[in-house]
Amino acid sequence: MKFRYGTWLLVGLIVVALGAFLLWPMAHVFTRACWDQAGFTTLYLRGLFTNPVQVEAVLTSFLIAACVTVSCVGVALPLAWVFARRSFPGKAVWSGLLLLPMILPPFVSAVGMKMIFARAGALSTLCMNLGLADGPVDWLGAFPLLGVVLLETLHLFPILYLNLVAALANIDPSLEEAALNLGASPGRVFRRVTLPLARPGLFAGMVLVFIWSFTELGTPLVFGIRNVLPVMIYNSVAEIGTNPGGYAQVAFVLVVSVVGFWISKQLLSRSRSVATLGRLSSGRREVPLTRGGTVLAYVLIGGVLLLALLPHLSVLLLSIGRRWFLTVLPDGYTLEFFGRALNSDLTRTALLNSLALSLCATVLDVLLGFGIAWLCVRRRVAGSDWLDALAMLPLAVPGLVIAFGYIGCFSGTFPNTLLDPRFNPMILLAVSYAIRRLPYMVRAAHAGLEQVSSTYEEAAANLGASPFRVVWRVTLPLIGANLLAGGILCFSFSMLEVSDSLILAQTEQFYPITKAIYVLIDGLENGLNVASALGVWAMALLGAGILLAASLMGKRMGQMFRAG
Repeated sequence: MKFRYGTWLLVGLIVVALGAFLLWPMAHVFTRACWDQAGFTTLYLRGLFTNPVQVEAVLTSFLIAACVTVSCVGVALPLAWVFARRSFPGKAVWSGLLLLPMILPPFVSAVGMKMIFARAGALSTLCMNLGLADGPVDWLGAFPLLGVVLLETLHLFPILYLNLVAALANIDPSLEEAALNLGASPGRVFRRVTLPLARPGLFAGMVLVFIWSFTELGTPLVFGIRNVLPVMIYNSVAEIGTNPGGYAQVAFVLVVSVVGFWISKQLLSRSRSVATLGRLSSGRREVPLTRGGTVLAYVLIGGVLLLALLPHLSVLLLSIGRRWFLTVLPDGYTLEFFGRALNSDLTRTALLNSLALSLCATVLDVLLGFGIAWLCVRRRVAGSDWLDALAMLPLAVPGLVIAFGYIGCFSGTFPNTLLDPRFNPMILLAVSYAIRRLPYMVRAAHAGLEQVSSTYEEAAANLGASPFRVVWRVTLPLIGANLLAGGILCFSFSMLEVSDSLILAQTEQFYPITKAIYVLIDGLENGLNVASALGVWAMALLGAGILLAASLMGKRMGQMFRAG
């Protein structure tokens, strides 16, 4: 009986926490978008489709997201097929390296990308040196969205790749073998059997990529593109108490994201029910690549990695280059900027703030994530599917929506307290980081609990151990690697959270790393170089975290970036 009461108490605490810091801000956004002093109104929502400036922003945001999604499919699909169906030397190493493009926020990589495509940048100089251009070429001026689309594609394709590898691996090989036995060519089998069976997983990954690129804030900001919805929302923060138009923009973004998330969930459910038909009938045997095929695989993977890591390399060169103007490579090198990135008051405070915030967010995620996974897998309480869906909802809710909602909800409700973001945003920053990364911990704990038999816990309970003692002494040690992997990802990504940091942290003493980098980008006295050096420190931290988490999770790593 005590166990039952404790279970429902845990359910209540989780629902209250998610309701207060996830559902309430979302509801507040919709309320302010549809109600004013005169009552219910659709004026501000209609403005999104009648005001020429807002219409242009909506269309541009959709265009960027569509281009990024299509580009990611073109990059991820051949890679996923090679890794799911073929074996070759160094496959495990290459698979881990494909996650490296995720180790730097796109808006930091944008700094490096600008140095490549700028009028006086490396590409323009290279073209002049080779005689391909008579003078400097303004690539970003001629194609303003090129940098955004290219950069977000290189950053997000690993997410689609992970989804595709899982989808292709779940297809029963006997279905493809039957088609081959009936005389179909390998290409026809891929088009008529493999791709249709993998399509739900493919579309689910595409939806996630679309949502992430549609709501990306930092990259357009750095590239100077202002006519997109996320940047307009960022600019409307200053008018949050007087202009409901910002709430309407946030509400529209939220609707697009949640609808996309729901579609992704449905597609993943269909993928699991269709692609695994007859799965136990035979095991898949990976076909070894020939020597020529191995060379082609290396060229494909190496080419994608080189292109994807080029902005990161550019950031690294900026962090050690004395001068980089109308040259292919920097003119002179120094380590001075790394020291300045750690020793200035701004960066030192930002580093300490990010460490404290990320640590708090990780602790919250471990507690909430394990509690939700335990309730869904071990206790199977009524409504566990809804609880799991609620926990995964932050994948669909952009950080700028949560941050905007927090300012709207808490600024006037708790004036001059630790819950007032204009007075001290630290608590809300930690909570927003935790909410945003909660799905990673839930999926990690979920995978661990499903992998470990409940027999051990039942044996401990039969020997008289209390429920808490069973969880503490049996369950947690058995899934410790999964919790560690989820915690590492939560901590690493929280250190480099962008939207929440840019919106909630308004004064220098509360700046996290990402806000400090954004401020330094336009700073004087080598501010761009110092920002790049700070980005390299962050890149090293997140890269180590992702690789360590991948080694702990193995093939289950893809579950961390899926809707369910």
